Amino acid sequence: MKNLLIFASGSANGGGSGAGKLIENAISGKLEANIVGLISNHSSGGVYKLAQEFGIPFFHFISPEKEEYQYFFKRTKADFTALSGWIKHVIGLDPRNTFNIHPGPLPKFGGKGMYGHHVHEAVLNAYKNGKIKYSAVTMHFVTDEYDRGPICFEFDVPIYDSDTADTLGIRVNKYEHEWQYYVTNMIVTGKIYWDGKNPFSLVGKISQKDFFSL
Repeated sequence: MKNLLIFASGSANGGGSGAGKLIENAISGKLEANIVGLISNHSSGGVYKLAQEFGIPFFHFISPEKEEYQYFFKRTKADFTALSGWIKHVIGLDPRNTFNIHPGPLPKFGGKGMYGHHVHEAVLNAYKNGKIKYSAVTMHFVTDEYDRGPICFEFDVPIYDSDTADTLGIRVNKYEHEWQYYVTNMIVTGKIYWDGKNPFSLVGKISQKDFFSL
């Protein structure tokens, strides 16, 4: 099995639920990967508690520099890097084996500052103005440019007229937990891949029409 390193910001008080689901699915065997490290920009909090609970090495990430990313990747002997609620800019990691989950449609609702609640607010505002009909759970490979790597998975999430950013966020998060491990497993087992340079080289993308056959 391949070694998987997880970057998850969480918060000083909690968070890290996506990383927690990846760990649970790795333990159950649904995700065919060894979790070799958890990294957070908070020295304590949800991600740190997950590491303690499951006996996974924890690293406090302070400076989002190219050398720091590469150091942790090499130190943990990782084969792949999963970003799960990671809010820092990523540079210097191999785009062929670095991937992210995003709580909204890309590329329109991505970029610097577009994470978590900010995404849900922007999506809901666009919905109310008749510009979109759905939110989404999106997974993509990571390049040095925020949220611009090739998309390998997108799942439409319904929006209701009664939604607030909070209720929409809860719904999106539910689907994130249901799909993240599945797509992650396809990447670490080589069913989804690309050459790291040409977006058109992407193989294995899951489209909306494929969901009924999964």
